[in-house]
Amino acid sequence: MDAEVNRAAAETPPEPPLDPVFEIEMQLLLDAIYLKYHYDFRAYAGASLRRRLRTALERFACRTLSQLQDRLLHQPELFPPLLDYLTVQVSDLFRDPAYFRALRERVVPHLRTYPSLKVWIAGCSSGEEVYSLAILLREEGLLERTLIYATDINPQALQRAEAGVYEMDRVPGFTENHRLSGAPGSLSDYYTAAYGRALFDRSLKKHIVFCDHSLATDSVFAEVQLVSCRNVLIYFNRELQDRALGLFREALCRRGFLGIGSRESLRFSAHAEAFEEVAREDRVFRKREGA
Repeated sequence: MDAEVNRAAAETPPEPPLDPVFEIEMQLLLDAIYLKYHYDFRAYAGASLRRRLRTALERFACRTLSQLQDRLLHQPELFPPLLDYLTVQVSDLFRDPAYFRALRERVVPHLRTYPSLKVWIAGCSSGEEVYSLAILLREEGLLERTLIYATDINPQALQRAEAGVYEMDRVPGFTENHRLSGAPGSLSDYYTAAYGRALFDRSLKKHIVFCDHSLATDSVFAEVQLVSCRNVLIYFNRELQDRALGLFREALCRRGFLGIGSRESLRFSAHAEAFEEVAREDRVFRKREGA
């Protein structure tokens, strides 16, 4: 896993030298977004935000972040498209298949002991992770007694997730991931193909609640047996990571399970001692007794 992280780091383009004026403008922009639109990006990882904001400057034809801030304050219709730049919308069905195999083999046997289940998928983006978990639970005979909370801060992403429609050219990759996850059947059982797109089975959606929730500002809303929040914490600074992990710890029932991304860790978190490893390589953890 360390080798994988090192490769990923090597493939990431080097960060240009910090521009003091850009840093001031970025802080002012994030403050303005929080004050006007109530979205808090102030504790997001700086390197990632810088890259995304530089791309946004090109998209909105602004020379500086101060110009972008002025337009955002006076043209509210620009904020939804900017939100797509500030939030990461990259995922796949059954992304990192070994993670889902670990859930099948190490977590599902414990979930079977509950008469009803609640699952929280935090930072669900455009829904790929949501449908992956729903399909896995259907295959394991658990979906009918499960309620899945799928949350994100981006309303447009939530709309796309709720629609459950994906381009057909992505389906072969989805299918291979599904197979590698240890699935007993075919992914084609769960979608209908038409007009170059795949529409996922509406019966899956009956067990999913899509809702707006911010890990930066909102509180816990339910007790759950499983939290899956993958490839979200890497975009937070240490303080916000601890806040999010604290929410997951509070939401999880006694001996509940937590799954995070392959490049994420609990090692240096303030909540590290509250969890024990279930599948180390696949980043699956379990809340310790009394935590």
